[in-house]
Amino acid sequence: MIPYPGVVNYEQILNSLQNLSDRLLIPSVLFVVVFAAGWIARQILFRKLRKLAAATKVRIDDVLLDSLRFPVLLWMLILAIHVATQNADLSPRASALVAKTLLVLWMVSVTWTLANLAGKVVILYGDRLQGALPVTTITQSLAVILVAVTGGLLILNALGISIAPILTALGVGGLAVALALQDTLANFFAGFYISVSGQIRLNDYVKLDSGDEGYITDIGWRTTVLRTLPNNAVLIPNAKLAQAIVTNYHLPNQPMSLLVPVGVSYDSDPDHIERILIDEATAAAGEVPGLLADPAPFVRFIPGFGDSSLNFTLICRVKEFVDQYLVQHELRKRIFARFRREGVEIPFPIRTVYLRGEGAEALKTRAAGSGGMLDHR
Repeated sequence: MIPYPGVVNYEQILNSLQNLSDRLLIPSVLFVVVFAAGWIARQILFRKLRKLAAATKVRIDDVLLDSLRFPVLLWMLILAIHVATQNADLSPRASALVAKTLLVLWMVSVTWTLANLAGKVVILYGDRLQGALPVTTITQSLAVILVAVTGGLLILNALGISIAPILTALGVGGLAVALALQDTLANFFAGFYISVSGQIRLNDYVKLDSGDEGYITDIGWRTTVLRTLPNNAVLIPNAKLAQAIVTNYHLPNQPMSLLVPVGVSYDSDPDHIERILIDEATAAAGEVPGLLADPAPFVRFIPGFGDSSLNFTLICRVKEFVDQYLVQHELRKRIFARFRREGVEIPFPIRTVYLRGEGAEALKTRAAGSGGMLDHR
């Protein structure tokens, strides 16, 4: 039957729609079935794995599950698309294009998952490995970049792209980039050197020649973060930190000596004062947090003879730098209370002034006229 011009052939349209439906029905059903089955299997598997991970003491299984939660869902989606396209009526060129696209997508997802997992593993186990780099932002990022670069090279190889021209282009443009980013690169390499040298580590308490001091909380690409005792963050460029004079109070070890100066009257017995100071420091070692009993506290008659007092130095040991503040506070309270009980005098500053000549005679005449009392106005 030949349709008249301008008359719509509904039968032909229905046949076309029927053919399109037949071509899409099976792939669509396969896509839904495979993805739904994968999603259900993922839910059941992860539920059981979480129970097993909760029963173990190690944390690597928890990290692994967190890293695989989303990628597994993406892999199920890739699998469902692959199964659907394999059963679809596509041309060979379209099938090859879809297959290559899915392969690249799968390799990118695997690379992203491994890079994310590498960063978390560095944080979790980096400090436990002997001779390993300290766990900082730089070392974590280097682990991620290493995995990402390796995955990127594999993806280029799968696409049939030669990396030799890319490396050549990078080599030519690298000089221009280095000149443009010389300050950034200087900070990066300085931060890498600081991390590798081991002379400044995370959680070390340091003091710079600029006067800034605090705990090292992170060594990043550009700056090192210093947390001060008032809980403020000081950002120091890595290049400046590498050139600064740094006092690290946690090296060679955290315990440090604490010197407490004490001044008493010239009427005091030095041996008696020494016994009092040692007794109070020894008794406080078991009660004041941060004060160590070993090595035992000791006293030195230093700096010695002052203008108005005998000056001693009590020397003891504290666990780390910040412990000295509480220890000094408690020791001074105990020593002051003990001096009061023992009748030991802590003198005020005294000055003896000798006058000669006319000034001395005028002062004596004035004192005699006031009954021996001087007017100090």
